[in-house]
Amino acid sequence: MPDNADHSPAGARLEGEPDDSVDTETGPGTGLDGAPVEDDAPPPPPAPLLELRDGLPDVVDTDEGLLEACTALAAATGPVAIDAERASGYRYSNRAYLIQLRREGAGTWLVDPIGMTTLAPLQEALEGTEWILHAATQDLPCLREVGLTPTSLFDTELAGRLLGYPRVGLATLVETVLGQRMRKEHSAADWSTRPLPTPWLEYAALDVEVLLELRDHMATELERAGKAEWARQEFDHLLGFEPAVRVDAWRRTSGVHRLRGRRALGAARALWEARDAIAAERDVTPGRILPDSAIVVAATAMPTDRRALLATQGFHGRGASRYASAWVEALRKVREMDEDDLPTRAPRGDGPPHPRTWAEREPVADRRFKAAREAMLNLAEVHHLPVENLLTPDYLRRLMWAPPATREPAELAEAVRAQLASYGARPWQAGLVTGALVGAILGAERD
Repeated sequence: MPDNADHSPAGARLEGEPDDSVDTETGPGTGLDGAPVEDDAPPPPPAPLLELRDGLPDVVDTDEGLLEACTALAAATGPVAIDAERASGYRYSNRAYLIQLRREGAGTWLVDPIGMTTLAPLQEALEGTEWILHAATQDLPCLREVGLTPTSLFDTELAGRLLGYPRVGLATLVETVLGQRMRKEHSAADWSTRPLPTPWLEYAALDVEVLLELRDHMATELERAGKAEWARQEFDHLLGFEPAVRVDAWRRTSGVHRLRGRRALGAARALWEARDAIAAERDVTPGRILPDSAIVVAATAMPTDRRALLATQGFHGRGASRYASAWVEALRKVREMDEDDLPTRAPRGDGPPHPRTWAEREPVADRRFKAAREAMLNLAEVHHLPVENLLTPDYLRRLMWAPPATREPAELAEAVRAQLASYGARPWQAGLVTGALVGAILGAERD
């Protein structure tokens, strides 16, 4: 566990100060007489492998079975551990194909939502109960899709970040905090498979096996570190989480930056959109129909017919030939488009320009940003948490590009807090960073 009382950077020492990790008299690997000493200490034994305490439960896949699960969960006590398995990398949708739940007094339940009429009884059984999730932003959208929404939650991954753990994956936290080792060999499985293999179900059940215990340990750590209120605000904020809607999602096509000219960019957009429509209809992840690399080579070559398209070197994929007419038609439409209708290299956004351009465009804003960024790094180190959890980087860029107009320190501090709150910063974040940001704004204009 990290030592939350020691905020000095790891390995930091003053110039001339002896390094306590090395024996200054004899040096590393030597005895008192200076002779080399063999380090033959055996490595520590691996942590014990996590096992199911109650055995593997049956999968609940009927409305009648769900009512039984709801009765048991409603009669149990304390928070409920919840996890969901999706088929990322296999399916277009983000739907949950298995939901795992564990609550003290009820044990573990594995719920297959695919054949269910409704999960409303489960939502009712869990009403008012704290949900424990790991990386809640991954599971909340698919749970909400089937009608499951928490009224309060505890995110063990986010708690790990606030506590300054260098790695916050579930398996790592379980081993670090609880001293047990988890299997992770089925994390990338196709959970839309039916029937689900027994080893996969065991893996899924283990994901909620120790979440209750992990939550209690981390809640205690948060209290000791003085970060419990920070965590409460973060968890409350997560209740309203909505995935960001990607504008111009086609621009994330791998290799699209290599394309030259607006028509090639238009071709990439058209092929991406055609692929996306096919993937959505078939509920298959887009890359399994046509890889990004094939989109880029086709957008570069701009073939005019099926034969030329399929002969284009690098144009491949399961759907390359099957949907060739769709790809050819997309390219035809792009060739006939007016130049003004084609995409430009840089997408239009409502935020500030990239900070690398500030020095030339707005030197004072550039000084503000650099001073503020340095201050955020220092604060994050002092409080032992990642800088992006101290303050969302986009909030920092927006504030430093367009700060409040007043330069009276007290008024500026109040205005900075209000501006951060309008972006979505939590009160604990604004309370920690406002003084440093006010200093960056005022200092940049004195230089």
